[in-house]
Amino acid sequence: MYVNLGIGMPLIAPSYLPEGVEVVLQAENGILGLGGYPKPGEEDPDLINPGKETVTLASGASVFGSHESFGMIRSGHLANFMLPGKVKGVGGAMDLVANPEKTKVVVTMEHVDKKGNPKILPECSFPLTGPRCVWKIITDLAVFEVSPTEGLTLAEHAEGVSVEEIRSKTAAPFKVADDLKPML
Repeated sequence: MYVNLGIGMPLIAPSYLPEGVEVVLQAENGILGLGGYPKPGEEDPDLINPGKETVTLASGASVFGSHESFGMIRSGHLANFMLPGKVKGVGGAMDLVANPEKTKVVVTMEHVDKKGNPKILPECSFPLTGPRCVWKIITDLAVFEVSPTEGLTLAEHAEGVSVEEIRSKTAAPFKVADDLKPML
């Protein structure tokens, strides 16, 4: 399986992959086989992820231009946001949603905003890069499966977080999976 990691929270994923998990991580700046963060003193300033953090390469990794990287994303072989002090733009979001039949988009985000307001809403009031293309939402409180016909289903919850708390912090309606389990 190939997984594209966009800028932000997804970039910490390589450091949390359990041993034995077979996945090839791709970074949009041109790395196929992205590894975790380097140990102190082993940083290579020429080897960075899209967030400009130093990283390592997994065994067998390859490095190439961003044009090839976005070609991989578009073809399925593998959000609109703003960062403070950075130029606004879709980043790689448009490329990710260009082929929804072959691409599973997983959104990682904080469950509520800085004021405590829900970020998972019944509908989006902003322009959408690609409607109905999200497959899963992972937050600091929960994991939701997303279905274009069934809506949201709560599949996992963070340790110490109840379904009631998740409901109070989620504006969109959701079902609870019969096999609801704790997040790993």
